[in-house]
Amino acid sequence: MGLALGACGKDEPATTADTAAADSPQAAAPAATPETVVADSVQAMSAEDLREAARKAYGDNRLYAPAGNNAVEYYLALREKNAGDAGVSSALTDLLPMTVIAIEQSIGREDFAEAERLTALLERAEPQHPALARLNSSIASRKQAVADRAVQEQVTAEQQATRQAELERQRLIDQKQQQEQAAKALQEKQAADKAAEAAAAEAAAQEQRARERRAAEAAKPVEPAPPPRPTRPTAVDLRPLSTPAPNFPADALRAGTSGEVQVEFTVGTDGSVTSARVVNAEPRRVFDRAAMDAVQRWRFQPISEPVTTRRTIAFTPGG
Repeated sequence: MGLALGACGKDEPATTADTAAADSPQAAAPAATPETVVADSVQAMSAEDLREAARKAYGDNRLYAPAGNNAVEYYLALREKNAGDAGVSSALTDLLPMTVIAIEQSIGREDFAEAERLTALLERAEPQHPALARLNSSIASRKQAVADRAVQEQVTAEQQATRQAELERQRLIDQKQQQEQAAKALQEKQAADKAAEAAAAEAAAQEQRARERRAAEAAKPVEPAPPPRPTRPTAVDLRPLSTPAPNFPADALRAGTSGEVQVEFTVGTDGSVTSARVVNAEPRRVFDRAAMDAVQRWRFQPISEPVTTRRTIAFTPGG
């Protein structure tokens, strides 16, 4: 019996220790926070569900808030599933500047929980982002300033709760306004990009049409220019070879009569006068025959076509 009691006495402390270890808070599993539950639910979504959720959040202006239901978090989870997705990288590039502005606004209203949440998103999206160090330093310094002020003012728990509620209200207002403005700016940027792409495409199409037109024109056979049409000869083209003077009528010479005769005549292609007629004479019928006889003896250089012209022949006694 003594041995048995001794053995029981030795086993009892071990049993008590096991019970204490089981009841110890350190041995219990850590409790899940709302943020952890939200993050796990987002990570559990498929790539297609994440893409659709990101698109919807973007369209509803939930760019970076509320926590667990915003475009940035959906795109980050999608990037972790599809690392090479160019569309996801482009969307995050557009959203990060808005996230930086939201962090600065949260710091300004001393909403450090939101500022730290957004900073964690920024670091997760781009660990080497140039604004990270500045934002973390600003959060730490403002938190210290608020803590120092709280000590000085001896803020009560009720006052702190009221202040926290006001912070939450102001956060929702600021987030709504800023996300609406950011979404509008993104839409304008996307519209401008589309317009620029359309203009570039139209310019390229016009250039292509111009090249095709030039190529078609270059491929056309060159038609020989028509030979120049020969100009019809005129009176100025007549080159006299022989124009003997008319014989002065004897009766007019004895009487000392003078006058002139205008003759119209046609020069043929061989240079001879083919026809002639008196157009005007002064005095009439005194020198007509002599003028006609003289003109019909005239000769010119050959021409391509017959030419009709007029000449006036003067008759002067002794001239």
